[in-house]
Amino acid sequence: MRSLRNLSLLVEIGNPPTKGIPFPTHRTLDERSDLGYERIIMLIHNILFSSLQFLLVVLLALPGTHALAQKQSEAPNVILVLVDDMGWMDLSCQGSDFYRTPNVDRLAEEGVQFTNGYAACAVCSPTRAAVQTGRYPHRLGVTDWIRSLFQRGGLGTPEKNPTEYVGGKNRKLLCPPNPYWMESSEITLAEALRGNGYQTAYIGKWHLGDEPWYPEKQGYHENFGGCDYGQPPSFFDPYNNPKHKHPTIRAGIHKLPGRKKGEYLTHREADEAVALIREWKDQPFFIQVSHYAVHTPIQAIQEVADQYKFKEGMSETNRKYAAMVESIDDCMRDMLAELKKHGIDENTMIIFTSDNGGLDRKGNPTENAPLRSGKGYCYEGGIRVPFLVRWPAAVPPGVVSDEPVSSIDLFPSILEATGTQLPEDRPIDGLSLIRHLRSEATESLGRESLFWHFPHYRHAPGPYSIIRKRNWKLIKFWEGIYELYDLDKDLGETKNLADLMPEIVRELEGELLARLRRDEAKLPRTNPEYSK
Repeated sequence: MRSLRNLSLLVEIGNPPTKGIPFPTHRTLDERSDLGYERIIMLIHNILFSSLQFLLVVLLALPGTHALAQKQSEAPNVILVLVDDMGWMDLSCQGSDFYRTPNVDRLAEEGVQFTNGYAACAVCSPTRAAVQTGRYPHRLGVTDWIRSLFQRGGLGTPEKNPTEYVGGKNRKLLCPPNPYWMESSEITLAEALRGNGYQTAYIGKWHLGDEPWYPEKQGYHENFGGCDYGQPPSFFDPYNNPKHKHPTIRAGIHKLPGRKKGEYLTHREADEAVALIREWKDQPFFIQVSHYAVHTPIQAIQEVADQYKFKEGMSETNRKYAAMVESIDDCMRDMLAELKKHGIDENTMIIFTSDNGGLDRKGNPTENAPLRSGKGYCYEGGIRVPFLVRWPAAVPPGVVSDEPVSSIDLFPSILEATGTQLPEDRPIDGLSLIRHLRSEATESLGRESLFWHFPHYRHAPGPYSIIRKRNWKLIKFWEGIYELYDLDKDLGETKNLADLMPEIVRELEGELLARLRRDEAKLPRTNPEYSK
């Protein structure tokens, strides 16, 4: 066991071996005096060390002491599962009576389920950047999904990120540009944990920049499939799309060579995770399983999709989506079994969440009700996500927490759990959840407000920012519209209270703007060329 190996190391350090170190046979009088002094010191050392050995033996013999020493000496493993586009209602433990997710449900049954779990943004890349750094997307400057693959075409990698604001005569506002990558000066989870002796691996969707910014350049020892793609060309090996207009996508997923024609991508991700657990079972590890599912294209193993019966209003797309969700549950099943097989499941923290809300458009593959809207939008359906934590060695089972938590909290939580130092040269926006988790959710985080900032025109009615403070949620649309909701009474955001409660609007807007300015967020500007 690790604790006994550590004890053996302590014995060797405290009582270094003398075998093979000869003493001189002829000494002067002064040397013989020094030798007598050395022998006295050695005698005192041996007496003290023998006493220490006896004390350690007695302590380890006490009931529970050895187990405690072992638990404290063993660094936990961490598996972070980040699903792409999974909605708040896409798990049976979240209330669905359609999806089958018994293995993911175990995380809720054997750990903590957060009912107010949030993604840091309503689209993927900003949330992914926040997960890696513990910092708000607006602080990082990554406020929209990174689409440089399509923006630049075949121009190659530019020397720097764009800086010019973008607009047009038909828009009131000029919007800040979104970068081509997350800056490599940011400290990622892998870089922090690797410095603390962890093996690190990334599996699945990355979407934070081109090859110079791939996971293996950001601290990860291993990278399986992490590249600049926002979605897979296909979920079936060789994971390509010969009909796509872009030559890169026609070629298939980078960093994930084909293995078996027709193999399903989510099952391949599971196999890679299981292999790493097996390989690293005797050392601390961090594995991020960042599923490409359940993003489009909606593709599934047909035999699994056929097991889902049609309900009123459903389509074949809904059944395939359900099969995609089930494949994620299969991955969880395989990882839990492998952890159990090697006796490391108790001291492995598993976190399960999504990068944004569910996609309720483009054929309506899922439904976010009772939440309003979905992916890309400022309403709860776009940002509220499943958020589960299981860590049997430290976290009580079956706890439900109403504490609002966010993607930004994962970085400090994982670092505290692993005994890894937080970076001291930059602000970290997230809060560690560890004390809250250990306390059966009785200890509050002490945070009153969460913030979102999307200064772009891709989702009507235009650029927006959000503050959630306790039960209140204010949406500030930068063209001059305000929406205020009491989430305790109106989870579906059906009744806008902004006109009825202007004082609350002013208070929340003031706090929101102060925060964005403090974090040096890029804000929309008036467009001088705008014409109605």
